[in-house]
Amino acid sequence: MFDPKLKEALGRVQKPGRYTGGEPGSVYKDKEKVDVRFAFCFPDTYEVGMSFLGEKILYELLNRRENWRCERAFMPWLDMKAEMERLGLPLYTMESKDPLTAFDAVGFTLQYELSYTNILAMLDLAGILFYSKDRDERWPLIVAGGPCACNAEPIADFFDVIQLGEGENQLPGICAEIEKAKKEGGVSKKELLLRIAKIPGVYIPAFYDVEYYEDGRVKAITPNEPGIPARITKAIIKDLNEFAPPTNFVVPMVGAIQDRASIEVLRGCVRGCRFCQAGHVYRPIRAKKPETIIKQGIESLKNTGYQDVTLLSLSTSDYRQLPELCDGMLEYCESRSIGLSLPSLRADNFSIELMEKLQKVRKSGLTFAVEGGSQRLRDAINKNVTQEDLLHTCAIAFAGGWNSVKLYYMLGLPTETDEDIIGIAQMADEVLHCWRMNAKYKNRGVKITISTSCFIPKPHSPFQWEAQISIEEYLRRVNLLRSSITARNVSYNWHDAETSLIEAVLSRADRRVADAIEEVWRQGGRLDSWSDYFSFQRWMDAFEKCGVDTEFYANRERSVDEVLPWDIIDVGVRKAHLVRERERCY
Repeated sequence: MFDPKLKEALGRVQKPGRYTGGEPGSVYKDKEKVDVRFAFCFPDTYEVGMSFLGEKILYELLNRRENWRCERAFMPWLDMKAEMERLGLPLYTMESKDPLTAFDAVGFTLQYELSYTNILAMLDLAGILFYSKDRDERWPLIVAGGPCACNAEPIADFFDVIQLGEGENQLPGICAEIEKAKKEGGVSKKELLLRIAKIPGVYIPAFYDVEYYEDGRVKAITPNEPGIPARITKAIIKDLNEFAPPTNFVVPMVGAIQDRASIEVLRGCVRGCRFCQAGHVYRPIRAKKPETIIKQGIESLKNTGYQDVTLLSLSTSDYRQLPELCDGMLEYCESRSIGLSLPSLRADNFSIELMEKLQKVRKSGLTFAVEGGSQRLRDAINKNVTQEDLLHTCAIAFAGGWNSVKLYYMLGLPTETDEDIIGIAQMADEVLHCWRMNAKYKNRGVKITISTSCFIPKPHSPFQWEAQISIEEYLRRVNLLRSSITARNVSYNWHDAETSLIEAVLSRADRRVADAIEEVWRQGGRLDSWSDYFSFQRWMDAFEKCGVDTEFYANRERSVDEVLPWDIIDVGVRKAHLVRERERCY
């Protein structure tokens, strides 16, 4: 039964279904009969978190153990947050409505840097102290994992445990050590962390000291406990076919951003684009067997009732057995009017055969990441897509009935010139001409959308030593592109320059930035990934107050000999390879 205070709060907020739980697929166990309770927290709203495949995987994985219980929590929208603070309601989980302090471990997924203030907001709502050094064994262990863990240094002081790599490996091991310690009784937090540190791919920030030069650069990162490795190697699942995938997803009560069955096809990417962090940190490439994917897809659709299914990966069209996979899925989907989509297609391997398969039920939009506006630039960044590839693909699509295409680019890539930027507009004109020559339904018109973002030099990529261009320079390039686009059928969207600067700082910084993140939270920073609530001035004020130089972290080219904050992490790609790839750009 709901707490009367919670019932009151739900009656005063928009979308109370975000906070009620009880969705199909939820797992309920007697909390008095389990040995480990784990709260999986997504540091954004319910609609965003329920679109995240990783949570579905780990939720089902942990709950397969009869004596473990995994529950979910999300960042409340600001109206619910205000009601919780007014009524003294601590942040709770969807299943039991228990506060996070009732759990043995509280885990956060680090999907994007602008969620960091939400982590502090959720800890505050739960009544949990921010810093690991202030929490003893009476508090839940605060755990993190996800893509941003490849440089979690800006928020390392907040966490007890950080998982590097694929959580299916480490999280059960962490829970097993918690269970063992509870049964032994009287195990100190330090002793428990020392045991957890032995799990491959686990990083305990408290067991490392960081020294700095007077100019602010990192001098050294060294272990401060015996037996702690100098570098932590990420954990991977060697064979995805040996891992039983989730098939009974929790179906959201309030429509998620991606409200469909999502099935993972492969991990890793064969392309090796020099700007791409994901293409390097998710190596090596590992693919599932088509029969495994088809079985998982059909079971997921049966269990959830979804009418759409997506085949996910960094580059799904690179899956070698894609035609066979699509045939197997469509055999089930077509007769039931279930849509099949592939969101990560490439312009250089889109075929008529694939197009015909995708439009059997319904056509989804076509989106291609071109990245650079000229062949010279695409060669420099190792994006092996030619203008001929793109136009050939568009011709196939337009002839097949598609009348819209989205093209994504980055501005500020190394070696980019104004000619490259103008080349984006020229390519849009070529795509428009291609439609006029090949369109099946010319009376419907065509919509060509160009989107650009500001290049961020990401850790563990060949461009990790590069500098991000300034806000002023990014806006100059945006305006150059805007003025170069003349066709009425072409629209242009660009990512906010100020947001990109903050993302660059948070993705490339060290532990000294933690105070600034806390200061942003203290000044009201919440839901920063939502444009309505992001405040650039609030971040800049916090950086100034805490002595954080944005140019030092974002706009400075770094020497290949410099110790980087994330050098403590081994993602399986040698530094010599990254240096060589960077040199090939020039």
